[in-house]
Amino acid sequence: MNVSQAAVVKPVAGFARGISYPLRAVKVFRKHPGLLRYVAIPFAINLLVFSLSVYFGLDLFEWLLEKYAPGTEVWYGMVLYYLAWIVALLLTAVIVFFSFTVIGNLVASPFNEFLSERTEILLTGPLADERFTLGKILSEAKYALGVEIKKLLIFAVCMLLLFGINFVPGIGPLIYAVLAPLLTLFFLVVEYMAFVLMRKHMNFKEQRRYIMRRPMLMGGFACGVFCLLAIPFVQFFCIPLAVVGATLLWCDFPAEN
Repeated sequence: MNVSQAAVVKPVAGFARGISYPLRAVKVFRKHPGLLRYVAIPFAINLLVFSLSVYFGLDLFEWLLEKYAPGTEVWYGMVLYYLAWIVALLLTAVIVFFSFTVIGNLVASPFNEFLSERTEILLTGPLADERFTLGKILSEAKYALGVEIKKLLIFAVCMLLLFGINFVPGIGPLIYAVLAPLLTLFFLVVEYMAFVLMRKHMNFKEQRRYIMRRPMLMGGFACGVFCLLAIPFVQFFCIPLAVVGATLLWCDFPAEN
């Protein structure tokens, strides 16, 4: 039994190893800076979209505050003014956190396919079915975007159903508190592992089987991605790190193991 397999057998070691993959992706980018070209375009688009959203959102909030808030000449007006700004900044951070996974993944999904494939080539050598043609690139980009939209819709529906359970008296909030984080972590695993698993021609049932056979490893990987998403500004780099990390995980734990 090698070290990689042993990490799966031992739950704590498997979980710790899973967390490390998004961070190990940093070393891959440092060793192979050519991978950055697959990140540059979606990163620039996402940065522009979120910068404009935050700027105009806060600008609109400031206009509303100046029009409807009490004057700052009185002490309570000053207190309410600064409290409102604190709430606005917190809400902006929350909105950016949750919307980044949606918009960021949609924008980056076609590029993530090529980032994952190029990473695997650098790690393991040329792939047997590697054929770069314009038709293939456009076809894979269209397919990746379609799959991404379907996954996000399924996740949104599941979260809405869980949110409804939250209103069930008594046990509802407890069920929501347990299942909502688990669903989020499972979604993160499916989201980023899919870029390499789909290239291996695995359908969703096979992908789910591959993931469920390694629960602690995958749980650790999801927690590592979630932590990156929770750190302001670092979240802009989370998507490429998660994609490369998922590819590293696959190279260490291919399906046949």
